[in-house]
Amino acid sequence: MEGDLIDAGLSLWREVELFLRSMTSPWRIYQIGIILALLAVAHVLRIVVGRRLEDWVRRRDGWPRWRLRLSVIVIQRLRGLFFVALIWATVWIMREVTWPSRSYVLGIAATIATAWMAVSFGAQLIRNRPLRRMVTWGAWIYIGLLYLGFLDGATVFLDSIAVTFDDFRISALSVLKAVVVTGVLFLGARLILRILIDRISRSEDISPSMRVLATKALQVVFFGSAFVIGLRAVGFDLTGLAVLSGAIGVGIGFGLQKVVSNLVSGIIILLDKSVKPGDVISLGDTFGWIGELGARYVSVVTRDGREFLIPNEDLVTGQVVNWSHSDDFVRIDLNFGTSYNDDPHLVRRVAVDAAKTVPRVLANRAVACHITAFGDSSIDYVLRVWIRDAHEGLASIRGGIYLALWDAFKDNGISIPFPQREVRMLEKAPDVTEERQA
Repeated sequence: MEGDLIDAGLSLWREVELFLRSMTSPWRIYQIGIILALLAVAHVLRIVVGRRLEDWVRRRDGWPRWRLRLSVIVIQRLRGLFFVALIWATVWIMREVTWPSRSYVLGIAATIATAWMAVSFGAQLIRNRPLRRMVTWGAWIYIGLLYLGFLDGATVFLDSIAVTFDDFRISALSVLKAVVVTGVLFLGARLILRILIDRISRSEDISPSMRVLATKALQVVFFGSAFVIGLRAVGFDLTGLAVLSGAIGVGIGFGLQKVVSNLVSGIIILLDKSVKPGDVISLGDTFGWIGELGARYVSVVTRDGREFLIPNEDLVTGQVVNWSHSDDFVRIDLNFGTSYNDDPHLVRRVAVDAAKTVPRVLANRAVACHITAFGDSSIDYVLRVWIRDAHEGLASIRGGIYLALWDAFKDNGISIPFPQREVRMLEKAPDVTEERQA
């Protein structure tokens, strides 16, 4: 094993040494100098043209986001684009005025540079920056080895770096192939998922909770299939991996009971549709609307902009008030009291008319006012109104209705009693000591 590694390394080195010796001829040295000069010219053009292009793009206020992003990508790669254009023009001129052998190195450099630029633009489809860099550099290295003629030697060298377990052999080459194939499959799965998820999100026949469930299921199926197919495509035996994963699952299952419980609870929530994105809920002291259903938690956004991440298990096992479960109509009860000197019939009529003037109160739903009790200092009432925008907040609608009641009661001479206490000052009592002495 060690001898094969040394032989492969020596063979690769001999290929590199032979290539370097071939670059020592005068015309190839001239071509290397031309390449360096073209790189310098491309750098100068990038400085001159890049600034003007950046200023021009900044003034495009009405452009869509994708066009601005594409412009930024192009500006960042202007040096490479200028170099590709210059070197291909040089290759064409050299082949027209002299022998093809005298532009051989220029042709290789132009081909590699063009392929590198294509990879650089294509890698922008990968949103994850570390993964995008890894894919870009891996593709650049592969292209360089291919066009320089070192690919076969590098392949043999990587294959010689291996570890053997009984009948199972894993080498650096097989690991690299697995990473590349799996990465390509993941990229394809991501693109297909983006199209499917976009269609699901725009379908009005599917409820919001089922959209989330379908999205999660598609992600598991596509990414799981890409992982398994990628490993199988390069010859990995997944039997041992299945046994190992089962053993690990049993070992860590006890330590992840809460995590598993939240995952299962999330699936239950999606299936029974008890809550869905956009619902207004109350859980303990938390009141807000659901922004996102995650695999482990539910995101609840409150009126003051705070976002609570509530575990799925709490929604399944706890008492949750869903203000918009079956519909988005919500009734609000407001309690108040008036003086015994005010006519209750007038109070009820004025209260109902005042509540109807508040914009968020539904006029097509009955607004009612009832006497609830004869209190110690007031007649107590309850005013019941309906709204259908609870996500806009309850405190604001209550405050608006109370303010409308205040104005209406003031205009109609209706008073709101409040507790009053009368303090009586008694005369000075006779001194008990003096009475005893008398």
